[in-house]
Amino acid sequence: MAAIRLLTFHYTLRDDNGRVLDTSRGGGEPLSFVEGAQEIVPGLEQTLVAMTVGERREVAVPPELGYGRREEELVQRVPRGQLPIDGEVRVGDQFLAGPDRHAPVVTVVAVEGDQVTLDANHPLAGATLRFDVELVAVRPATPDEAARVTAGS
Repeated sequence: MAAIRLLTFHYTLRDDNGRVLDTSRGGGEPLSFVEGAQEIVPGLEQTLVAMTVGERREVAVPPELGYGRREEELVQRVPRGQLPIDGEVRVGDQFLAGPDRHAPVVTVVAVEGDQVTLDANHPLAGATLRFDVELVAVRPATPDEAARVTAGS
């Protein structure tokens, strides 16, 4: 079995219109992940593990290898009283759908009287993710880092 590695990379993520959604460049720290630990989207991991240090690539990650397709059944109307938050609710607000820290994050997409429409899709679900990535370092994972592979599975 091959040794588990920690990969470090710089990235810029753009939408289909070229608008920057997120970046580690311009003073930001590069991002690191443990190979196989499911810490980044699969389509990006597949590209990065095949690169060599110093290599730079542009990659388009389809929804199936990114945050998935949008699922309309994840959009639901609920009474305001069922929400786990106090105070005013506004379109764009986000919160955990339940007490478990692994509960999905939902986004308020509409407020109509006492009814609130929530969307549990990831904000980038259905989108092709356009990355400009540069692999800046690769090293063997420490035992603690390697343990994240089984923990993330």
